[in-house]
Amino acid sequence: MTRAVAGTLLGLAGLTAGSAQAQSSVTIYGRVDAGVDYQSNVATSGGGSGSLWRASGNQWGTSMIGFKGTEDLGGGLSAFFLLESGFDATKGSTNGSALFNRRSYVGLAGSAGSLKLGKNLFIDNDVWFLDPTGQQFIGTATLVRGRNWQGADNVIEYQTPTWGGFNATVQTSLGEQAGSLTKKRKDGISLVYANQTVELRAIYDVVRDANGRFVDVFDTSKELILGGTLTIDKLKLFAGYENLRAPDAAPTSSDKANHYWVGANYQVTPALTLIGSVFRVNVNKGGGNANLFMAGANYSLSKRTLLYVGAGTVRNSSNANFSVEATNNNPLPGQNQNGAYAGISHSF
Repeated sequence: MTRAVAGTLLGLAGLTAGSAQAQSSVTIYGRVDAGVDYQSNVATSGGGSGSLWRASGNQWGTSMIGFKGTEDLGGGLSAFFLLESGFDATKGSTNGSALFNRRSYVGLAGSAGSLKLGKNLFIDNDVWFLDPTGQQFIGTATLVRGRNWQGADNVIEYQTPTWGGFNATVQTSLGEQAGSLTKKRKDGISLVYANQTVELRAIYDVVRDANGRFVDVFDTSKELILGGTLTIDKLKLFAGYENLRAPDAAPTSSDKANHYWVGANYQVTPALTLIGSVFRVNVNKGGGNANLFMAGANYSLSKRTLLYVGAGTVRNSSNANFSVEATNNNPLPGQNQNGAYAGISHSF
């Protein structure tokens, strides 16, 4: 081989390597979660109540499959995308009719922060960081009937860089209604300060109905969440407060709710974590109040597979019918309810 030919081949190899490095990287990821679930005192269509045994597909965490990728555009700028769909492993069905029912967005990231366009979880899902259970079915979503557990279509989202532990995210979900900028629109902001020991969060968001109003305290309302965590060696403490307001609700309907919680995670061994938490909600205008108690444990068999168990009880006031889990399996007004689930979660 001549030196000229060798030089040409080496040059082509260098160009090929540079081209390969600039190409997008794509990752397939997901989680499959399934188990068994029990709830007592579930109201029946005949006006009575009974126990419910069922398979559990999302009680510990949503089963999901996703695709994500990035491309280095040079100069510190990168492009990225994410496609993610949640499903019920016990039935093989998706959580909703959309192909990618959790996230489907594209964006750019650089020294000035990141911009996302598409579909995403709504900004109040950041309550996950304040939830001692990690947003299990017995967790922060339970006593607010899933208000802080929504998705968002038509999203424009900007996240700042992190400066000295501080970070901010702003999000709008366009309602796409002709002649109106507010009908069916969602907006929110999330602020966080975090270091190795302390994490503090503040979230404020609004969800409007088809008329651009706030008429249902647990659906279309204004929401404020404040809370934090403190990590001391193997112990992590949690505390949070959530206020919901629906100023346009009917005069006889509840228009305010206050939700409080405290909890802890304790890592007994590298594989075993114990969970304990207490939640309380107060709803005005006869909406009643409830106390929710939860205890659970996660045991990791490996980096990808864990066993989990969770149990709880909700104690309702005479006119409240909150469920022990974030489901529609409510008891009759004034009845208490117990629940428990156990299963396996495998991530890939």
